[in-house]
Amino acid sequence: MAKKSTKRKYVGMVSTVTGHRSYVTRKNAQNTPDKLKLRKYDPIARKHVVYEETKKNLGRNEVK
Repeated sequence: MAKKSTKRKYVGMVSTVTGHRSYVTRKNAQNTPDKLKLRKYDPIARKHVVYEETKKNLGRNEVK
């Protein structure tokens, strides 16, 4: 069996406006070592806002 690559990891995305976590994405940790910031749609605020990376398995929705 082939070995599974661990270069990509899952990260949760937290809204900077509402603190709501509604997106999960993958990123290559070697190419992008710093935190992701993406402009996505926030269904609570009903507009596009900046989402920042957080750990996927956080119980709380906090931007670290």
